[in-house]
Amino acid sequence: MLQRLVPSILLMLLGLALAGPVSALQFNTAEVERHDAWQSMTLVLGEERLYRAAEGDSYGDSLFSVNYTPGACDAPWLELRVDLGERQPESRTVNRVPADLRVDHETIHTGRGEFRVERGDSGFYVHFDLDDRPLLLDELRRGETLRLRLMRGPDDPWFMVFALAGADAAMDRAQRACRAAVR
Repeated sequence: MLQRLVPSILLMLLGLALAGPVSALQFNTAEVERHDAWQSMTLVLGEERLYRAAEGDSYGDSLFSVNYTPGACDAPWLELRVDLGERQPESRTVNRVPADLRVDHETIHTGRGEFRVERGDSGFYVHFDLDDRPLLLDELRRGETLRLRLMRGPDDPWFMVFALAGADAAMDRAQRACRAAVR
């Protein structure tokens, strides 16, 4: 009987060991520098590093960020985080919706926003999939205001506005740090 239980017990212990760290995955913030409405920083988790330029002044519960990953420093990804006020029980994609981003009166960048929640995190994340991200990044560096429109439903738009004062300096610093990390 014990011989039949040992594999089950080992599997259960392995599952508990793996589940613990997954729910506790949180990056520490280091090397934060202010750039007007924006900040640049390093996110640290063990040996892993991410570099972020973020605007969190426009809303008390939301943060728009441009994120740089070592090995792909010239292809940053865009993310919106909104605090939900309570930790989520599981990680999952909630929805994929049409999304438009526009800097000042420049190009309307149309794409998709993937709404995600992460287990153990109180945030709601939107990752943007856009066709001409290099042009948008250039416009973010030169502009004054970023406007977002996310279509939660056919007649249910969600609008947000973020200041771009300091975006250029924050993005430059985050990208330089990313590039220095891979040398």
